[in-house]
Amino acid sequence: MDEVFDVAIIGMGPGGEVAADRLLTGGKKVIAFESELIGGECAYWACIPSKTVLRGPEVKLEAARTAGVGASELNWEQARDYRDYMARHLDDSAQLAGYIQRGAQVVRGRASITGPGRVRANGQEYLAHHIIIATGTEPVIPDFPGAGDITAWSNREVYTLTELPTSVTIVGASAVALETASFLTGFGVEVTLINRSDRLLRREEPEVSALAEKYVRELGVTVLAHTSVVSGKRGHLGESELELSNGTSLKVDAVIFATGRTPRTDGLDVARAGATLDGQGNVRIDEHCWAAEGLWAIGDVTGVMPFTHVAKYQGRVVADCILGADRIASYDGIPRVVFANPEIAAVGLTREQAESRGINAVSIHVNLPETIARPWTYEQEPRGDLGILVDRHRRVLLGAWAVAPLAGEWIHQASLAIRGALSLEILRDSVPQFPSYNEAYLVALDRLGSAEGI
Repeated sequence: MDEVFDVAIIGMGPGGEVAADRLLTGGKKVIAFESELIGGECAYWACIPSKTVLRGPEVKLEAARTAGVGASELNWEQARDYRDYMARHLDDSAQLAGYIQRGAQVVRGRASITGPGRVRANGQEYLAHHIIIATGTEPVIPDFPGAGDITAWSNREVYTLTELPTSVTIVGASAVALETASFLTGFGVEVTLINRSDRLLRREEPEVSALAEKYVRELGVTVLAHTSVVSGKRGHLGESELELSNGTSLKVDAVIFATGRTPRTDGLDVARAGATLDGQGNVRIDEHCWAAEGLWAIGDVTGVMPFTHVAKYQGRVVADCILGADRIASYDGIPRVVFANPEIAAVGLTREQAESRGINAVSIHVNLPETIARPWTYEQEPRGDLGILVDRHRRVLLGAWAVAPLAGEWIHQASLAIRGALSLEILRDSVPQFPSYNEAYLVALDRLGSAEGI
């Protein structure tokens, strides 16, 4: 109780780690609380292992579509071993040693807030001038009759698999659902994707949803729209049997739920420090990620945008504010990427969002193989589409999406244009590399000018 820290960080996922690094570099005395592994969900059970095992099926498909390249074969054991290496074999001892070496104190255990500047863990109370909440989220598993009898997996079970199942059902239509379907189908697993709505990735443009479904079906995934799970039970041979709302049934080895996540705020007692939660349990924050006097929150627990890159960004914002800067977080131009095949990337507003804000917006959709050379040099039977959304009066880019190879890399040109509110004149005067996918932006802008006079 006599020792007072400058900053206490509850949760050492990507956001917490970025904040800790910046604060330690700035000379602050830091104490961190982590109930699981330093690095969080992303490092061990989500971003890193998922993108690692997605790479093999991606390369196999690339080889099949590339002129002059022979057939490639996947090896699950080798992919699994490299995944485990990338996920540090679920061992964070090196990260722990690194923080201790830099002067931070790390407490293993679940922490709660007992008052302003007070954190309790393992029966001991700690004092700090600032507290950063970075506890993240946990998966939501829906309840239905027989839910406890089936083999139910979240991302954690999927991305720590030792042996692959023969068949699975994925419940959900999110980025996680599509990436998981792409990974498992690529390694030969029979996948059925159940979607209770009419389209995948419902928050994106309808064109994106249609293309996402087209390509995931081409991979071999069975997609059932307007369908949900009514009940489940254990079969005689240990399989999971599902009764569906469309009157059919499925027998699979496991059911993977990609049905959303909920903030880890239970037991935190943020109200003791003057903070409040919204209706979904997220910590309410302002433009500085400030929740109450001396209390901050970053990452998925805020409910702002559930992306690792946003958590890291908020970690930088909060650390800089604590170090004396008056930094404000802006969420304009934050990219959203699904690492399917081909990649799906989007940024900014959709047409529906622009209309709801009363913005006079106009959009255009271009097919890349019909307009630029790069798709043809990249693969046989080339794929790719781009859409842009423009504010007619302000003459700036509002949003963009791409479903094409490497879209997650070249969506950042649109991201920067939106964040910097670059004029259409500047964008049209840009000189993209030839051949590159970036050329598509210039084509789209020119076509928009011809069609709409802007």
